[in-house]
Amino acid sequence: MPEIPELSGYIMTGTRYLLPLLALWVLARCLRSMLRERYEPETWAYLVDANGARHPVFHWECIVGRSRSADVVLEAPSVSRLHASLQRDGGGYWTVSDLRSRGGTYVNGDEAGLLTPIADGDVLDFAGEEMVFQTVSRSEREWLERRRTAPGRYVGPGVTLLILTLFQAFLTLEFTVTAEEAYLIPVCLAFLALIVLEWFCYLVMRSVRRTGFEPETLAFFLSTLGTAVAASSTPGDMLRQVLFLCVGVALFFFLGWWLRDLRRVKAVRWLAALMAMGLLAVTIVLGEVRGGSGSWLNFGAFTVQPSEIVKVLYIYTGAATLDRLFARRNLIVFILFSAVCVCALALMGDFGTALVFFATFLVIAFMRSGSFATLFLAVGGAVMAGFLVLSVKPYVAERFMTWGHAWEDVWDSGYQQTHAMSAAASGGLFGRGAGEGSLVNITAADTDMVFAVLSEELGLIIAVLAMLAVIALALFAVRNAARGRSTFYVIAGCAAVSLMMVQMGLNIFGSLDILPFTGVTFPFVSRGGTSLVSCWMLLSFIKATDTRRDASFVVSREPKEPEYYDEPEAEEAEE
Repeated sequence: MPEIPELSGYIMTGTRYLLPLLALWVLARCLRSMLRERYEPETWAYLVDANGARHPVFHWECIVGRSRSADVVLEAPSVSRLHASLQRDGGGYWTVSDLRSRGGTYVNGDEAGLLTPIADGDVLDFAGEEMVFQTVSRSEREWLERRRTAPGRYVGPGVTLLILTLFQAFLTLEFTVTAEEAYLIPVCLAFLALIVLEWFCYLVMRSVRRTGFEPETLAFFLSTLGTAVAASSTPGDMLRQVLFLCVGVALFFFLGWWLRDLRRVKAVRWLAALMAMGLLAVTIVLGEVRGGSGSWLNFGAFTVQPSEIVKVLYIYTGAATLDRLFARRNLIVFILFSAVCVCALALMGDFGTALVFFATFLVIAFMRSGSFATLFLAVGGAVMAGFLVLSVKPYVAERFMTWGHAWEDVWDSGYQQTHAMSAAASGGLFGRGAGEGSLVNITAADTDMVFAVLSEELGLIIAVLAMLAVIALALFAVRNAARGRSTFYVIAGCAAVSLMMVQMGLNIFGSLDILPFTGVTFPFVSRGGTSLVSCWMLLSFIKATDTRRDASFVVSREPKEPEYYDEPEAEEAEE
């Protein structure tokens, strides 16, 4: 490498220490806003007992029962632990469903079954405990909404985004020193496009009076690191990286708009399942084998991995609304659908993605059934399937044999991991500088071992902050679960962050030989177009869990008042 001029040396030294500080500042501000600001619940209706006490209904799907985990707790011994559920649809219509209780549920003296319509003033009888159902009027809803705190009051999102822009500017400055002259302009334009895109998204949010921009800021921070990885490993493909980023952000907005209407979401859930199985089938037949996995499709200059899009469709299908949660047949169908997806991935040889799918299945299955027995049965079946995969897929068995023994064969089975660990250690806390790493020359380093690339070039501090950014999204979704408007949003959001967490863990610990090397990507950071697109689409599920006042564009500000009522579908009544 040619000797760096004195001015360039000062630039590299200054930015090496400045970048971690700016990254830490961005993450700290996002965490403070996401986890410390007040989260007041939305009130949608009341159950008024015989003493006149009003029990607020905070969710579109509300459990009534004796259990402390119920949303409305009735302590009478005649009431079952999970007695009944109240459900509200996007049009403002309410129904009640008896959950196979001992004492039964009655509406104005008539026995209730599944999805029995209720209206303002109806008397609900839960095994002798009578309560009057009262809806919240539009004027009261507006008054309650004005009392809730909007995000950004204490931590301005615009200031946080400005700090992120400074981080990106100094990172680009490093590349002006290290990048080859032929790639200097494409790299700089790529970072400029990233900055323009994030500020455009922020201004769009402000134009629709939305002030919650923390998840997007974290996603853009991670995407910035991904752009830096691409600039180091494949600087000639920066246009491709920017195009996939733009597609991902566009689909983030589209899916967020689509999720605003739960009736629309519910109407196409089986179509989403068919699309997922269709993509997997096409990949099995036409897929190209890379690194032992046949999960790639070529379209001219672009290579895509359909299983990344299947992740989004899988969560979309699995996150059913609560009126179908307790239907045993529906849960069995979801288990069979999950088995088809995992088996298809096993046939492709994509063991890492199959493991990610299975972990996501466990989260969705538990949130939908609440049964540990279901999870134990699924885990037992997965262990048996794992032994079968190891017996028929030699390269998978070889990776397990290498686990914990990478240094025993540094020129063959342990080649990638030993180089990853050495490179990560050589970067120290502040890194060697963007574009100054050697690990990018190792096969799949910029995808499957990207944590080591970050550690080598930008330092351990920024690599750990990237990990903490994903954890922050997970904590955000979990915290929102208690205040979620709809069960669909809660399950989809928690499943999305669980998928990201498992994927990140496999990427980090696999490349460092703490876990078997499975070859999965780091969310938002690994170079790879389809992976980046799917991560931005998964972010829309996380945004849907945010019910703070004027925080998420996915959550409609003023739900429609009821104008008509559609009878429940015959299929749902049978279940």
